[in-house]
Amino acid sequence: MKIAQFSILFIALLFSNFTFSQNHLGFTLPTSNAERTQKCTYFANAFKQKPKEVQFSIVKEGNKLFFSTNDKNWFSNVFKNSGDGVAIDVVPKSIYNCDKEVSESQIKGTVLPPVFAQKLIRGFKKTPRSNRVQTFIGTIPTNLKDEELEFNILFLNNKTLCRYQRIYNLKAYAWDLLDMGVYLDSLTYKNKKITTSDRFETKYKTLKFVIPFEKNKAVYSKEDIKPLYDSLKLTDFNIKKIHIKAYSSIEGSLKRNLELQEKRANSIAKSLQSFQKPNIVTEISSSENWVEFLNDISNTKYKDLKKLSKKEIKQKVVGATSKDLEKYLKNHRKAVVILDLDKKDRYKDMSKEKLVEIFNDFVLKGFVDKALVVQNSIFDKLKEEKSPDLLNKLNVPKQLKFSPILNKNSIIKYVLDLSYAKIAYAELKKLEKIDPKNKGIKYNIVVVKFIIWRNNWEKINETDFKKQILALKNYGITKNLIDRMLVNFHIVKAEKNMRERKYEAKDESIEFIIDTYENFNLSNFDYLSLAQFLAYYANTDEATELLDEKVRTITVDEDLLYYYLNLTLIDSYAVETQNYRTIMLNAIEMNKERFCKLFNSSLNKGVTFQLLENKYLRATYCENCVKE
Repeated sequence: MKIAQFSILFIALLFSNFTFSQNHLGFTLPTSNAERTQKCTYFANAFKQKPKEVQFSIVKEGNKLFFSTNDKNWFSNVFKNSGDGVAIDVVPKSIYNCDKEVSESQIKGTVLPPVFAQKLIRGFKKTPRSNRVQTFIGTIPTNLKDEELEFNILFLNNKTLCRYQRIYNLKAYAWDLLDMGVYLDSLTYKNKKITTSDRFETKYKTLKFVIPFEKNKAVYSKEDIKPLYDSLKLTDFNIKKIHIKAYSSIEGSLKRNLELQEKRANSIAKSLQSFQKPNIVTEISSSENWVEFLNDISNTKYKDLKKLSKKEIKQKVVGATSKDLEKYLKNHRKAVVILDLDKKDRYKDMSKEKLVEIFNDFVLKGFVDKALVVQNSIFDKLKEEKSPDLLNKLNVPKQLKFSPILNKNSIIKYVLDLSYAKIAYAELKKLEKIDPKNKGIKYNIVVVKFIIWRNNWEKINETDFKKQILALKNYGITKNLIDRMLVNFHIVKAEKNMRERKYEAKDESIEFIIDTYENFNLSNFDYLSLAQFLAYYANTDEATELLDEKVRTITVDEDLLYYYLNLTLIDSYAVETQNYRTIMLNAIEMNKERFCKLFNSSLNKGVTFQLLENKYLRATYCENCVKE
């Protein structure tokens, strides 16, 4: 349940020696550092003390431009003089074409007439469905209206340019609560997006593993796959979907490598299909394994190859060099295989009506275990309908003996639809009186209470709620599960304190989360969510550090890798390193189109095309994203 989504706009401040003046624009540029210091000290100090929670950006509506912020009062206090205000530098992407030299001038495009304090502040109006206000600041020149554009902000103090800022677009989210799971027959998680291991992970009914390839071998037989199939104990499951990412070593032609990998992947899929009758949906992709190649040669005599383009490296890795590198290359030929599984269900083909009839008969005869099995089949039907109405036809006495069934009936309403959280909560509270020591019921009560508290559906005492979470240890709930709940507790607290502008209290919750998340296992999805949460609250350094090791592996989740790029592309020091080039090539091999779109306009789902001023990013972009 994402409760908010918007673009956090990271600001890059450029301060250089200004060597010229543009009085015809209605403001001047300092001609020296000393002049800038003299004229801009107050303004510089004000921005230095700006709370990180104060955000601003440029909004484009048609050909009109608006200055937008979430804190009008802060700018009202800063823009005190009649000569304080903003101007916009309209920058077209065409100036960064790969066949052109990039200009080093400070003003990149066309500067619009400035808007000064009185008109700026008075023009602020509330924007619909948000906590932001915006004010009109200019119109795009006619000769640029068909270009892909970005808009840099010039902040003026007493009609002097004191800050020139670019805007970097980063998608950020108010973090969803960590998936705490719910107690059904055992602890069951709703999230099935990403597994937490490179090998045998079954928590979310998926399996992920790696199959190595022999050089030039393209066919896998049933006998090759059977030991793997047996070791994964798939006799209780059907494979619903196979995702195969096949990798070749980098030597040889790209076309040949991809053809070979496609054959290998199809061979694996065909072999797995031979073990079951239901058809398996298969997704296959293939690429060259540049990531592990560049990682493996880092400390060898071939390390200087990392400085070359991919085409140049291929020209070098031939003959004796290829044979010498085979000890590394042999490990680069592999397939990462993810299986989505469905547990076999003897009741799967029965109608809802028949299932209800069988269930009620088992309950009437007191066969609780058999009723629980049928109940699971009924729940699968409910997931398809996304409605808990069928539960009303299940006749279950309100007795201790049947508490496992009653617990599942109540909590599944929440699983199917969060809006049923209050109903589930009321039912579970009544059930708690029948079975007061049942840890599953206790746990589920806390889970649904989070939803009620977060959405302000009932008044919840924070102190008492925290005690209730900690008390779960008395009923056998493990520390790592309690820590997950405590992180969720502070996620909600951070949201509430942010809305009330209690920034110090919000920061205390964030510090708790940073200090605590390592106490329990995180899936890739959890890592991504946490990074988004930290970025949402302007803790970008912590978000980057969190993901730093995860992005250096070939099996990294795509969304996680690209979020890392969004965070770090603006770091000129990071992008100069050879390790960063390896990360970028990993992203390109995974999804080249998505990588190239990072360099779209910040208003066109990119980070910013002005990143192309960096020679390292420009070289990678021009090599991979521009058709010859």
